[in-house]
Order: sequence, then structure tokens, then C-alpha cells
Amino acid sequence: MTQSTFAAALLNPASALPAGVTDPQGRPAPKRFSVYRNNVVAGLTRAMEASFPAIRKLVGPEFFAAMAGEFAMAHPPRSQMLMRYGDQFAAFLENFAPVSHLGYLPDIARLEQALRTSYHAADATPLPADALAALPEAELLQSRLILAPSVRLLSSRWPVCAIWRANMEGGPKPVAIAEDVIILRPEYDPRPHVLPPGGAKFLAAVLQGETFASALANADASLDLTSLLALLLGGKAIVGLEK
Repeated sequence: MTQSTFAAALLNPASALPAGVTDPQGRPAPKRFSVYRNNVVAGLTRAMEASFPAIRKLVGPEFFAAMAGEFAMAHPPRSQMLMRYGDQFAAFLENFAPVSHLGYLPDIARLEQALRTSYHAADATPLPADALAALPEAELLQSRLILAPSVRLLSSRWPVCAIWRANMEGGPKPVAIAEDVIILRPEYDPRPHVLPPGGAKFLAAVLQGETFASALANADASLDLTSLLALLLGGKAIVGLEK
């Protein structure tokens, strides 16, 4: 029996008992294997509960546990680090019929996954708040903003940040509008923020390595640059300038 055969059977209740799984008398031990399988699925479910608390609250703990079990069967861990487990959850939810009426759920999963990866991202020293103001305009326009490794962007046709805040922070009832969201981690814990108008397109260009001037040229006319820079500086998201 190979490890891959054992692992495949472990997360597939329809699989036959792997050869070599026996009791002390050398007899096949399906009950023991079933108990072990249940413990593994329970452990993966607990990992999912820790990673996607907003979704658990939205659908209820019992339904979430059952859904996480289905996910575990379809997507066994690909890494020994459980902190990475669940990166395929959003795609899974898009095709999981019992939640098809909750169209926002996959993007909530993407938001929670972004919060998780932001938390584990490398640290970086932010620029002083007055660093941009001290640069001559021409020099700033030809520079490239370097954002912290913890920064994450998410654009959704749903009010994902408002839904997250309503469930995790007791925020107000969400209004049914699209939201562009940035994850910032000024200290230890990352937090989502709704971007000001035009911010997502500008930041997408910045993350692709375009200069400040090029990012501005490609931005929408609605860009509120003052509010965006205030948000980035307040969130300690700008960590460098490249010329």
C-alpha cells in the first residue's frame, strides 16, 4: 500500500479499505479506519472554521461543518501547513449547489482568504507619512510606488466588505452595491477597507510595476487620489519608491 493510496481512501468514504489496515489479530479493520477518517475530516473542518469565520456565521455552524466536509473530500490538503488549506474554497463554493442562491459567498471566501494570506505575508518598513509630499511632483510621477507584501486587492459586484463587517464587527446592514476592497495590515492584524472611487484600477497598475504617472493615466476619471493616498499612508501600505 502506498501513501497516495492510503490518502485517497482516507478522504473518500466510497473507497475500499486499503490493504494492510488491520487489527492486532491481522484482520481487516474498517471501523478503525472509519474513526481515523472522521478524525482527519474533523481536523480539516476546524481549520476551515478558523480560516472562514464569516462564512461559518453566514451559513450556520452545522451547515458549514457539512460543507467543509464536502470540500475536504473534493480538495484534500496539498501542503503540510494547514494555514494554507482552503485556497480553493471560493471556486468550490461557485459550484456547490446548496449555496447557489448566495451569490456573494465565493467573494466572501476570497476576502477571508486574502485576510489570511495578508496575515502571513512578510513584514516591511513603511515610508514616513510625509515622504511623498517631500518629493518634487516631476520626480514622484516618474517613480514607482512599492506596496507592502501584505496588501491585497479584491473587486466584487457584491458589498463584500460591508457583509464581512456586519458579521464580524457588528457593522451596519450592507447596501447592495459593488465594492473594491483593499486589505491593509498596519500592525499585526489585517483588515479590509473599501477603496475610494477609481482606486482599484490605479492600484492594479501600481502592483504591475507601472510608474505613478502611468498609473494615473490609466486610472478612471473618478479617481479620488487624495483619499486613496491617505488610506495607503494611514495603513502603512507604501514601503518604497523606485525611480
